[in-house]
Amino acid sequence: MRAVMALSGGMDSTGLLLHLLAKGYKVSCLSYDYGQKHSIELTRAKDNIDYLKSKNLVVEHKMVDLSSAMSVFQSALTSDAIEIPEGHYEENQMKATVVPNRNAIFASILYGYALSTALKEETDVEIALGVHSGDHAIYPDCRPEFYESLEKSFDLGNWDSEKVSFNLPYINGDKVTILRDALVNCQKLDLDFDTVFANTNTSYNPDEKGRSSGSSGADVERILAFHAIGRIDPVEYVSSWEEVLKGALKAQLRYHVMKENGTERAFTGEYDKHFETGDYYCAECDERLFTSEAKFDSGCGWPAFSEEVDTANITQLKDTSYGMVRIEVRCSKCDSHLGHLFHESRGPRYCINSICLNFRGV
Repeated sequence: MRAVMALSGGMDSTGLLLHLLAKGYKVSCLSYDYGQKHSIELTRAKDNIDYLKSKNLVVEHKMVDLSSAMSVFQSALTSDAIEIPEGHYEENQMKATVVPNRNAIFASILYGYALSTALKEETDVEIALGVHSGDHAIYPDCRPEFYESLEKSFDLGNWDSEKVSFNLPYINGDKVTILRDALVNCQKLDLDFDTVFANTNTSYNPDEKGRSSGSSGADVERILAFHAIGRIDPVEYVSSWEEVLKGALKAQLRYHVMKENGTERAFTGEYDKHFETGDYYCAECDERLFTSEAKFDSGCGWPAFSEEVDTANITQLKDTSYGMVRIEVRCSKCDSHLGHLFHESRGPRYCINSICLNFRGV
């Protein structure tokens, strides 16, 4: 069996390479230098190719320089003028990390390489890609319909296209799927799982030493995946594993509450029993919402406020979920869910999730 693939140096494509080798494929890899800020991933890709070679697993590996051509593209991953956004990987701001048409360009080069290999070696060739469902929300060029359309176009535009097909083993999975698969395949191939994944980079904003930040959306997704399989990520972070895991779990909870209308557990929030002097701001957009003067201990398990600041103009919506009729409150600036408003005998009570707030003392 013959396959070509893109090896970015990240955990997804690395997991894919293990998957193919464990199934007995002869694999050729292309790595793309497209001017990405996190170019440490290319070094990590070479490190893993060398590690595989030391284990008698020889993989053809070529570097493709696209940095000049793609320098004209606008993306946080390639433009110094645009900062890498931080937070949950499905937040709308993560769209800044999309590189226009990147996967179409990469796949087009891979297709030409696969077809050339098929003709030269007189064999059918699969183009393997590590795209998965966790990327679907932000990256349109990681969705199955994109690759279905792309494959049809390539078929129409090339002779001998019947010799080439796409192989997307993780298209309905996620990073947890990839890691669980990698654990099995490392055993089959007699490879050390931690060595392999220490030789990867997922962070979009590593420091000058190549250490992962733990704060970009890609970092958060990776950290949560390792946590889900009960392992410590072997890659080096700028902070301890405990710190980056805490931050990732906080980003996950914040997204769940503010974007999916969730609720944090009662009596667990940072600001439930918090009574310092200062102001409370929306954690998403930094809009000033409440003052400490309006905060009181209601005993309900969530921060309670008697009134909002005059400029907040918090949106109030009828909420009939869970068989109740309540007033949902949302930030008027970014439309994030905050909590609920109750009118009680003592007056209004804004019941707000701590995770939706940031506090600044005065």
